Amino acid sequence: MKILVTGGAGFIGSAVVRQAIGLGHEVVNLDALTYAACLANLDEVAQHPGYAFEHADIRDAQALDRIFAQHRPDAVMHLAAESHVDRSIDGPGAFIDTNVTGTYRLLEAARNYWEQRGRPEDFRFHHISTDEVYGSLGAEGMFTEDTPYAPNSPYSASKAASDHLVRAWNETYGLPVVITNCSNNYGPFHFPEKLIPVVILNALAGRPIPIYGKGDNVRDWLFVEDHADALLTVLQNGAVGRTYNIGGENEATNLELVHKICAILDEKHPLGAPHAELITFVTDRPGHDMRYAIDPTRIRTELGWRPSLTLDEGLEKTVQWYLDNEAWWRALQDRDGVGQRLGVANTK
Repeated sequence: MKILVTGGAGFIGSAVVRQAIGLGHEVVNLDALTYAACLANLDEVAQHPGYAFEHADIRDAQALDRIFAQHRPDAVMHLAAESHVDRSIDGPGAFIDTNVTGTYRLLEAARNYWEQRGRPEDFRFHHISTDEVYGSLGAEGMFTEDTPYAPNSPYSASKAASDHLVRAWNETYGLPVVITNCSNNYGPFHFPEKLIPVVILNALAGRPIPIYGKGDNVRDWLFVEDHADALLTVLQNGAVGRTYNIGGENEATNLELVHKICAILDEKHPLGAPHAELITFVTDRPGHDMRYAIDPTRIRTELGWRPSLTLDEGLEKTVQWYLDNEAWWRALQDRDGVGQRLGVANTK
């Protein structure tokens, strides 16, 4: 296939691009190159004859029409999004503009292109979303594809809105769509404002490792390369109009997660050990969801997909990658927000 990937210079998007190229697909990477994008994530495929890059914004309707007409993709994988909850607390407008308006513009461009080509049945618009649209769980239960939406942050609300738009374009116009909602991703090339890279890099620098609240918030952790594999599986084999929840089957509290990372660093980078002594509890994030957990039954039974790595295996690979790729993360240290506490302004 020729796949148009939006946000392909980001963390998850670049994993999808690398994996798709490795599987023999052609990829057009459409990315606006905002603060979290990094073209270095794609160095290994940048010169591949099946790869093309388009510097464009999904809110730019004219640019989208040109890109569809020029490249004639067989499918769209829509990953471009503002995605950091803390940033959405400080500045929700950017999340509405990109995640809602941008998704609308992309849907319309895809629909126009699809209709001009005679509405081919094998065309796909794959919208990649998050489990955060479902809100927060208590100690028991898991999110299924039928869980009611109850987003609690500006970020998750904007992603919920985009999910609803995609469903509506399928129901109203017949656009062949699939939707996936994933749990928390981690792994190589993770932008250093998210929890796991913050822990690794602060520990290496001997700086305090911040833990929100008591550290008892629970997340289901999904290795990013497993996620990319799941996304391509859904794109090729998922049923039109269907939603698939993608989880790592690896629940852990934030505090448990940080202790795991510190233990790995104690072994691999003993200078500064024990790194767990750097753990510092800080004021919790407003509206911090207590627990996320994915019931992966549908994707496992319908498509035969399961994650390949346990959390311990994935964390070991991730820590080693950061140790081996200091030049990559050093180059990002001066970007907006890196190393700063976000998400505390103008909250109740």
